[in-house]
Amino acid sequence: MIRFFFVISLLFCAQTIIAGTLSWVSQERWVTVQRVLDGDTFKTTQGEKIRLLGINTPEIRHDTSPAQPFGNAAKKVLTRLIEGKQVRLGFDKEKKDKYGRTLAHVYLRDGLWVNAELVRLGMAHVYTFVPNIKKAKALTHIENSAIQNKIGMWAHSRWKILKPKDLSQRVLGQFRLIHGILMKGNKSLWRLQLGKLAVTVPKKYRKWFGRGLKFKAGDSVLVRGRLRMSKKGQWFISVHTPTDIVRFVGN
Repeated sequence: MIRFFFVISLLFCAQTIIAGTLSWVSQERWVTVQRVLDGDTFKTTQGEKIRLLGINTPEIRHDTSPAQPFGNAAKKVLTRLIEGKQVRLGFDKEKKDKYGRTLAHVYLRDGLWVNAELVRLGMAHVYTFVPNIKKAKALTHIENSAIQNKIGMWAHSRWKILKPKDLSQRVLGQFRLIHGILMKGNKSLWRLQLGKLAVTVPKKYRKWFGRGLKFKAGDSVLVRGRLRMSKKGQWFISVHTPTDIVRFVGN
C-alpha cells in the first residue's frame, strides 16, 4: 500500500512538472510563414494572421487608397526576412488585437528580432499600446538612431519630425512625431503645451504614467501620436504610453 501511494505521488509530480513546462513553453512558439501581407503582418501555413508587435509600417495600397511612401519597401524587406521560413513568436500581455490577429515579437532561427530590424532599417516606426509595452524602450532607442541618421522612411518628407509651427490641415489625422520645447505655465500633471499643440493623457491611461508627466518648461521633448483638433480649434495629441512622450536628444 505504501509503495502504491509512492508511485501515485511520483506520477502526480511528473504530471505537474510536465504541465508547468507546457505552460511555460506556450509563452513562445514556432510557426512557418506562408505569405507576407504587408510590412507588419503575415499569414502562417496554419492560416493564422500575425501582427508584429510594437511597430507600424507605412501602408501599402488598399482599394482606392494609394501606398504610403516606403509601404511597398517595408513589405519587400519583411518578405525577404521571413517568407517561407520558420519563425519564433514571443508575446506580451495581450496576445490578440480587435481584428483577431495574433500580436507577437518575431525572431529568426539566428536570433534576429524582426520587429527591431524593421525599425533599424527605417521601415517602421514605434507604435505601442498598453499593456503591451515591455519592449517599447528598446524599440524607441533603435528608432532614435534611425531618425538621427535619416535612414529609410526618415529621409522622406512624409515621415519627417514636425515642429508645432508646421501643423496644418494636410497633416490632420496623421500619426506623426512632433518635436518641441515645453512652454511655461503648465500646471496640470496630465497636460502639456508645445507651442500650439496640446499633449494630453486620457484618464484611462494615466495609471501607466505614475504621478503624471514629469517634464518642466524649457524641456525639449518628442511626442508621437495622431494629430487631432478639438471643437474649439485646438491642436492636440493624446498619449497612451510613457514612450509616447520622451526627452529629445538629437538634432
